[in-house]
Amino acid sequence: MGARKRIKAEQIKEAKKTQYFAKLNNCPTSPRKMRLVADMVRGMEVYRAMNVLQFTSKEAASKVEKLLKSAIHNYEAKTGKSAEEGELFISQIYVDSARMLKRIQPAPQGRAHRVRKRSNHVTLFVDNINS
Repeated sequence: MGARKRIKAEQIKEAKKTQYFAKLNNCPTSPRKMRLVADMVRGMEVYRAMNVLQFTSKEAASKVEKLLKSAIHNYEAKTGKSAEEGELFISQIYVDSARMLKRIQPAPQGRAHRVRKRSNHVTLFVDNINS
């Protein structure tokens, strides 16, 4: 690794020490369905977002709720402080496309249609309101 690349890698590593996040990789839900849930909670206070996710009927909501709990625990582990009511909020949440399983479904007259089973990556950042 060259000097510039090493210096840049160290800067990124130092920046991640002050960020509190959780990441969910290869979640077998389509990104479009997951983005609907992510848009509901973006910018909310964490405990309010947890209540919204708990009472949402979408399957993706339970996965985002689990991810949010993980991000809160990461915040508590890095800072040593507890996440009190109204102190933390979801600063960023984004959904990226992940691997796609390609399957074939039989079609009339000897043809075949491709079925794409999509999955996604979700990254959730929490931040302190005071900072």
